[in-house]
Amino acid sequence: MSMHPDIEQVLFSEDEIAAIAKRMGAQITEDYRDKNPLIVATLRGAVVFFADLARAIECPLTMDFMRVYSYGAGTKSSGTVTIDTDLRTDIEGRHVIIVEDILDSGLTLSKLLDVLRERKPASLEIAAFLVKDIEGYEPPVHPRYVGGHIPDAFVVGYGLDYAERYRNLPYLGVLKPEVYS
Repeated sequence: MSMHPDIEQVLFSEDEIAAIAKRMGAQITEDYRDKNPLIVATLRGAVVFFADLARAIECPLTMDFMRVYSYGAGTKSSGTVTIDTDLRTDIEGRHVIIVEDILDSGLTLSKLLDVLRERKPASLEIAAFLVKDIEGYEPPVHPRYVGGHIPDAFVVGYGLDYAERYRNLPYLGVLKPEVYS
């Protein structure tokens, strides 16, 4: 697939993303081999990475989904976190791994972790496909598993969107500012 005309730069190719999923899957397999973890996708952005990561984990696991958001149609977090779709699985005593697409402000994940800790899981970790490096800012949460780091730019593709567009791109790219300004 050629680069979409709205993309300024490709940060991670399809092959690089596949290698990230494989590496993170191997780490999770090693850490959770006998624990039957519950992996939870945060919908919708993480679902593409979630599917690849789940296939790369080589130990028994179960899956569930939550729809948690703070962006709406904008490019910055609103600061208000909404849980639109909750888990169907009781997590008490379970080893839970939240699979997130991108950690930038950390507000959404911080709220989600607070909610899930009240449900008394045996452990609660984060597997983030990406961590956005924002100069002078330290997010309130720290993923145990990190796929890669990106600059402070608005990225789309591989499940990440702008106004529900670009999720189907097989790579991760920086969206041209003129598209959203």
